[in-house]
Amino acid sequence: MTTIQSILDRKGSGQAIAALTAYDYPTARLLDEAGVDILLVGDSLGMTVLGHPDTTQVRLEDILHHTRAVVRARPSALVVADLPIATYDNAKAAVVSAKELVKAGAQAVKLEGGQHCAAQIRAITQSGTPVMAHIGMLPQQIRKEGGYRKKGKTAEERSSLLTDAETVEVNGAFAVVLELIESSVAAEITRRLRIPTIGIGSGTNCDGQILVVHDLIGFFPWFRPKHAQPEADVAGEISKAVSAYIKKIRKAEEL
Repeated sequence: MTTIQSILDRKGSGQAIAALTAYDYPTARLLDEAGVDILLVGDSLGMTVLGHPDTTQVRLEDILHHTRAVVRARPSALVVADLPIATYDNAKAAVVSAKELVKAGAQAVKLEGGQHCAAQIRAITQSGTPVMAHIGMLPQQIRKEGGYRKKGKTAEERSSLLTDAETVEVNGAFAVVLELIESSVAAEITRRLRIPTIGIGSGTNCDGQILVVHDLIGFFPWFRPKHAQPEADVAGEISKAVSAYIKKIRKAEEL
């Protein structure tokens, strides 16, 4: 059984943390049986499952629904659930939202932001819920950012990211996701922090990696991030299976 402590113990152990998103019961079972360490019920489900253009339309109710499905798999992996946009605008709201996710079965929550989320991280952890932080490219800010881009290319951004990382650690986060951060900066953050870093598109020098499961297995052919290298072609296999089924049915009708 993966716990917060066992994730913390991975820091400097040489054994990388393997994390993937999961949004439903069968996927959670399959990933857990394969030995994944962390299952993230991510707001990426807004795009991969619900068909939204980004994560900004995901509601707390959506994450609660999918968290319950994942938890029904009774995984040994640590289940972390995303706090959607506008559910943690202040410390009080953050604690209320986090408690709802815990009631649904999440063992920890994740939120996006560094320095400006210090009070929220501190309040949630003090209320008894572990927090995974998320800095660098923040998908919930995609409309303000105007697109996805690497962070940490300038000295100013590097300094801000280092401050973000130190801030989330000081305020109680047990781990931090580093998304689309220049690999040299991600490596520096990893060296400086006592908590594990989990990278996505931030190079190989983090304490672990996380991917959207659809990107890993080739289940969302309409878009593939540059950092994702599919290990399978599930979408292609589904298309082949359905085509074979349709062909079989239509042949039967002709008899």
